[in-house]
Amino acid sequence: MPAHAPADVAALHAARPFPAAARDALADPQLRRNIGAATATIRGKRAHVVAELDDWEQLRLAGQAVKAATMSRLDEHLRRLEQEVTARGGTVHWARDAAEANRIVTGLVRATGADEVVKVKSMVTQEIGLNEALAEAGIAAWETDLAELIVQLGHDTPSHILVPAIHRNRAEIREIFLREMPGADPALTDDPRALAMAARAHLRRKFLTARVAVSGANFAVADTGTLLVVESEGNGRMCLTLPDTLITVMGIEKVVPTWADLEVFLQLLPRSSTGERMNPYTSAWTGVVPGDGPQEFHLVLLDNGRTAVLADEVGREALHCIRCSACLNVCPVYERTGGHAYGSVYPGPIGAVLTPLLTGTAGNPSLPYASTLCGACFDACPVRIDIPSLLVHLRSRTTQERALPSAEAVAMAAASWVMASPWRFGWAGRLARLGRLFARRGRIRRLPPPLSAWTTARDAPAPPPQTFRDWWRENRGQP
Repeated sequence: MPAHAPADVAALHAARPFPAAARDALADPQLRRNIGAATATIRGKRAHVVAELDDWEQLRLAGQAVKAATMSRLDEHLRRLEQEVTARGGTVHWARDAAEANRIVTGLVRATGADEVVKVKSMVTQEIGLNEALAEAGIAAWETDLAELIVQLGHDTPSHILVPAIHRNRAEIREIFLREMPGADPALTDDPRALAMAARAHLRRKFLTARVAVSGANFAVADTGTLLVVESEGNGRMCLTLPDTLITVMGIEKVVPTWADLEVFLQLLPRSSTGERMNPYTSAWTGVVPGDGPQEFHLVLLDNGRTAVLADEVGREALHCIRCSACLNVCPVYERTGGHAYGSVYPGPIGAVLTPLLTGTAGNPSLPYASTLCGACFDACPVRIDIPSLLVHLRSRTTQERALPSAEAVAMAAASWVMASPWRFGWAGRLARLGRLFARRGRIRRLPPPLSAWTTARDAPAPPPQTFRDWWRENRGQP
């Protein structure tokens, strides 16, 4: 089976830090065109449907308040959720980390005797590397979301929270289908409808034969033990109703206390994600109903670093995220680099804070700097997550946790020592005039290492031929 994002996100990012990956992305004009066109389209649709609501800002405030209140009593809501799911015939499993979650799901699939599963688009299963864990156990996992299918068949990884194949254009998708999809018509064109119909025919066989499905969940209502998945294609509805066994893996932060709370998010999410007034498919299921739908339901509640994030009084705000991707679509950095540069299942501004919070800043030291701090992400976020402040918080933590001082810290310490003495400061001014040797037309555009790190990105003005102290001494006498 083609692999998705590795479970060890921190290791991946440490091997390929954001600056290096971003430089490669910036050198790919086709990638930038694909992502730029797609994000501009989504932004336009979102702006149109948001403008229809006079109370949009009040909805954002309500979403923010519900999330904050839920996080403050998360343990109570999770216990209530477990109680209600169990009472309605489901089984709840608790997973501390990715390894434990993968063991639980693999064991449940093996118990059914199945050697394949169909999957609803789920970021949390990508986070834990479930597809790889199933493959190691001899179980094939088939993605049924169209964009996820494109990524899977292309031996690729997702580049966007909502549109995983945003970095591919339709000509590339056609080539992937012809190369990787069994039974693909050689005359297949790159018309979007033709591509969608080819994927539909391919997936229909999987839907009708699969005995086990794996899903994520957009929300879980604690009051009734109800799980919900929202989608645009209907593939999720097929996965959630046809197989005999349904296994849902959900991050513990996805719970909401009541249906009244859910009402707020079902207005915020579709407008912020796909630019729609409501999702075409909103599927809700509660436990097991004899003779209707899956007759065995398992809910795996995943921690995987979330309780540690909850303990961070500043960072816990990142757990409010409803995975709408609005912050990606307005981010000038994401638009130019795409999602792969972040080296994380969660790309874009929210990924730049969520990944370091979940896996530790030591393995992701550059991600908090993958932003201009322009604030567009906060303006777009439907639950008002203050991503710029979280980035600053993580930058501070990264600096404090650094084993060795950075070049910038050393330079600042040296400057402090020089400026603490009038005599040293005066001599530094005289020595700075040597920089005129590197100047051309009043600007210094290139300096030798280590100062080259500065001039590769910016010019410096040439030092004046005479310092102010020397001028004062000549014109006003000894100070």
